[in-house]
Amino acid sequence: MDGTTERLTISAFARRVGLAPSALRFYDDCRVLPPVSVDETTGYRYYSPDQEERAVLLRGLRGAGLPLAEVSLVLDGDPARARAVLEHHRERERERTRAADATIASVLRALGGAGERTWATLGGAELASAARQVAPAAGRDPERPVLGCVLVEIDDGEVRFAATDRYRLSLRTLRPSAVRGPSRRLLLTAADLVALGVWAARAADVTLEAGPDGIVAHGGGRSRELEPAEGGFPAYREMLAALAPPAHRLIVDRAALLGAVEGSGDARAVVLRPGPDRLSVGLPDGSRTTVLPAVRQDGGAPRVAFDPAVLGPALEAGVGPDALLEIAAPDRPVVVRSADQGDFTALVMPVALDTPGRTRS
Repeated sequence: MDGTTERLTISAFARRVGLAPSALRFYDDCRVLPPVSVDETTGYRYYSPDQEERAVLLRGLRGAGLPLAEVSLVLDGDPARARAVLEHHRERERERTRAADATIASVLRALGGAGERTWATLGGAELASAARQVAPAAGRDPERPVLGCVLVEIDDGEVRFAATDRYRLSLRTLRPSAVRGPSRRLLLTAADLVALGVWAARAADVTLEAGPDGIVAHGGGRSRELEPAEGGFPAYREMLAALAPPAHRLIVDRAALLGAVEGSGDARAVVLRPGPDRLSVGLPDGSRTTVLPAVRQDGGAPRVAFDPAVLGPALEAGVGPDALLEIAAPDRPVVVRSADQGDFTALVMPVALDTPGRTRS
């Protein structure tokens, strides 16, 4: 050093320009920012304060994502070439930002709009009816607490309520008068849904405001908060999609069938025996048989056995005078619908005729 020009060690220069010493060594190797001198004995690099502006500009361009080869063109090329390089890079970064934004937005939608709220307006009586129909299908097994919950789904312009105890499944679909926000899927305890139904029955309309922290119901100038339950609800849609097409359809008086099922007393199984224009309901040994008028849409329907404690509530949850039974096979789930209410569906598991049915709790 001649003592007339200030020279900085690599560490001191790095602190002044905001670059790491390792980065300065790399830029020296690339001949983008070489030091003003290198000690031949020690190999130490020394920089001049006059290089500070170039180093800061280099740091900024690299921070903006400009490739190193293009950095050299900007720093050492003519202004027109430098401008063209920077304009091209700016458009490239804008396109990258747009693509990233689209990807992130897509993932956020798939996550259910975690930071957004979803709003759906339903009739109060409709919501109360859905709660009455679906909540009883929830389980009571403390070892499986998630089955004690009701799944609430808001998407595709619908609000769906689903519950299952593994022996039956109840599903009610409502069409809100207004809905906005991302799709939402959350669990409520069956008790909370029942209480919500009682509360909603006193309002003409109820707006459900759903988010990751639960549901707030608004109606009649009042509000009610419901916290979400935890757990993974069974994949009921996949189960419904996997059902075999019904081979037999049977229409029967709902209240009469419910009465015949309840007439089985404490029996573990009740058998439905379809016949021409009739349905016989009785115990496996043929006793306590009740014969009901029925409309069978095809011939040869098999006999099917159920646990009365499972079939009875499914029939009771229905609406209207008639029940529609869709039977695929004696050992496959039977779909129970209200003949005049297509938005409520119950799925009931049959029992084998040589077994006593499920263990009741």
